[in-house]
Amino acid sequence: MNATHRHGKQVILITGASSGIGKASALKLLEEGHIVYAAARRLEQMEDLKRSGARILSLDISQEADIVQCVHTVIEEQGRIDVLFNNAGFGLYGSVEDIPLEEARYQFDVNLFGLARITQLVLPHMRKQNSGKIINTSSMGGKMYTPLGAWYHATKHALEGWSDCLRLEVQSFGIDVVIIEPGLILTEFGDVVSKPMKRHSGNGAYRSLAQAVSKASESAYTSGGGSSPDVIANVVARAVRSPRPKTRYAAGKWAKPMMTMRKWLGDKVFDRIIMSQVK
Repeated sequence: MNATHRHGKQVILITGASSGIGKASALKLLEEGHIVYAAARRLEQMEDLKRSGARILSLDISQEADIVQCVHTVIEEQGRIDVLFNNAGFGLYGSVEDIPLEEARYQFDVNLFGLARITQLVLPHMRKQNSGKIINTSSMGGKMYTPLGAWYHATKHALEGWSDCLRLEVQSFGIDVVIIEPGLILTEFGDVVSKPMKRHSGNGAYRSLAQAVSKASESAYTSGGGSSPDVIANVVARAVRSPRPKTRYAAGKWAKPMMTMRKWLGDKVFDRIIMSQVK
């Protein structure tokens, strides 16, 4: 273990760092003195991170060549990766009947398979140094569900199970796997959800449901409806600092109450609660 690492300065790679949770976490971790590599497709949106001291990398998480190059760059420059924060992701909304399977596959490519690939490439380095943290951004949506979100929820449910299995596989190598479960966070997510949902399901058999979900989503994600991304950034920083991080951190508006209701109420009761929000 080198001296910088021993004194708390860690090499951290963050995907999806151009906005929202990724950007807020990058700024927080820079503030705490870490070496931060911020990776995303939109380089121009990370200029502020660069000015704050981050190294910025171009990364489309659905592209193998980008993923390989990204990990190679960090290892080449630092010789190690202490924390991989898998944060890139988006939400694809629309009815199961309406969404083309190629778009559903792309949702999995970004939210699960790209994340899995970059993790595969980082793990040998973490095993070699006998330490590391893999932090995965799931969602309260990894433990519950909402109408017209089948493919998004499917990726987050999959990520929860995948992360649990990974945790057991790598614990003997001194590697921690941490799952972050944000609630409603003020990011671009609401907008990203609403437009494709209207495109896919705004005119057909699911029109009235799409309009109701879109309205509920837009009001939930506008000012006052959700928590600041800083809430999650603080949780990520706590997980990075902790010698024994929790396996899961739920934070942000509605995260804990919604997951608690899902766990303890029956399916039919939870269905009614969810549908009452989209009338």
